[in-house]
Amino acid sequence: MEVNITKSLVIILLVISCFSLALALPNNQDLGLDFLVPHNKARAQVGVQPLTWNITVAAYARGYAYHRLGDCDMEHSYGPFGENLAEGYGDQFTATDAVNMWVGEKQYYEYESNSCVGDECRHYTQVVWRDSVYLGCAKVKCRNGWWFVICSYDPPGNYEGQRPY
Repeated sequence: MEVNITKSLVIILLVISCFSLALALPNNQDLGLDFLVPHNKARAQVGVQPLTWNITVAAYARGYAYHRLGDCDMEHSYGPFGENLAEGYGDQFTATDAVNMWVGEKQYYEYESNSCVGDECRHYTQVVWRDSVYLGCAKVKCRNGWWFVICSYDPPGNYEGQRPY
């Protein structure tokens, strides 16, 4: 009898541990690798260290993404992390699509003058910011049918007068 109780307790603890781990990992809609791979590809192109997925940063991103479910507004959280936001439509809109939109701003970044030329580039500079180490992202489908994507970076970047790499 004592062995069965101990065995049952071990099984229950194992199930609870697995459930807790599952909550800490990104879900199928925003797998960490789907965000990390295109980020780290862009960072490698400019010789910057790869980012590492961080569950604390990801939890922050997920919380803010769920906060935007009702309106999908592209409004920054003004939280403790660097941040990129994206919005997309359709079943084919992926995490990689969002990151590629930000990386696509590279053409507007001029390294020599450390400025954006002709259009926005600060999403790109956050992606490749040399001092950022950790990444956490989320992707949710809003009630209006659009996708809301947020990536949070720790430490944040895009400081005035500093080069991203």
